[in-house]
Amino acid sequence: MRNHDFRDGDLSMPPVFLNEKSTVFRHANPQQVSEYVNHHVGSHGLRLSNNGSSSASLSHRKAGNLDLCRLSYGAQARVVSPGLPDLYHVQFILRGQCHYTDQRDSLSLPAGHVLLINPEEPIDLTYSEDCEKFIVKIPSAMFNEACSEHRWFAPKDKLKFQKVPYKFEELDSLIHLLTLLCEEAESAVATPQMLQHYSRIVTSKLMTMLKHNVVLETPSLQSVSFERLVKYIDDNIRNDITAEDLAQYAHLSLRSLYMLFEKNAKMTPKCFIRRRKLERVYSTLMNPAAQAANVTAVALDYGFTHLGRFSEFYKSTFGMLPSESLKARQNRN
Repeated sequence: MRNHDFRDGDLSMPPVFLNEKSTVFRHANPQQVSEYVNHHVGSHGLRLSNNGSSSASLSHRKAGNLDLCRLSYGAQARVVSPGLPDLYHVQFILRGQCHYTDQRDSLSLPAGHVLLINPEEPIDLTYSEDCEKFIVKIPSAMFNEACSEHRWFAPKDKLKFQKVPYKFEELDSLIHLLTLLCEEAESAVATPQMLQHYSRIVTSKLMTMLKHNVVLETPSLQSVSFERLVKYIDDNIRNDITAEDLAQYAHLSLRSLYMLFEKNAKMTPKCFIRRRKLERVYSTLMNPAAQAANVTAVALDYGFTHLGRFSEFYKSTFGMLPSESLKARQNRN
């Protein structure tokens, strides 16, 4: 296990995230705060050095699909969880110290540092008695939507942020944005639609400022060779090729892939792949030199498992049934 210690000291003026309007608990029992956090922020277990303390505090607001939570337990507290499914947590240490431990790393983070915890990552956090933190809870669907909207190339497996601690000054524009979001969430005139727009902006901002396994540089349609994709299809014509396979091969979002095929083939990737397979079947059935015992064998060889639909596609494409093509070849012999 690696140990990292970041000793910059507490901030004299931490960012103002949420004000009195959002207060849920003040001078409360930590277990009460923990129960509320379990319900609204994420399931966890709380272990305290002083169970008799009654100086915990918590503020909470919903902002679109995000949860904003500022809290302190008023005692040295250890928070453990096996991992939260489909939820990302961004933790801003405002005061005191936070110690994070997992199987490979141990991080000591004073005030002024930020840590992002991925879904299903085991959580083991120890907070000092004077620690206060601000948490942003983000459903994984928000990051997926951001990738789709910006046409970023996400991996096949889950989007994952690197376990890197950031200093507040490195994320200055993000902190300003979150401060504004808190103000809007507490405003009497903010609509749900406005807050949802803000939550999308925050999610996209996190993607552009933090390190993760998403490729943000979206290739332009001009930089992607359509001919290269056609060759890939032809080289793998007997396999079950999907649009997702093509997008990964070309490092394109699905939206960009569909635009590319619309521009060059005037059809969807699925229709184009099916057309190329049908052309191969037609060529085989019409070729006297080809070893084609029957239509079914050729159709199955190119991945057409539903023979009824295969015949319909074939006739609509070539104006004859596949059996008629095979018969025409035999007649020529």
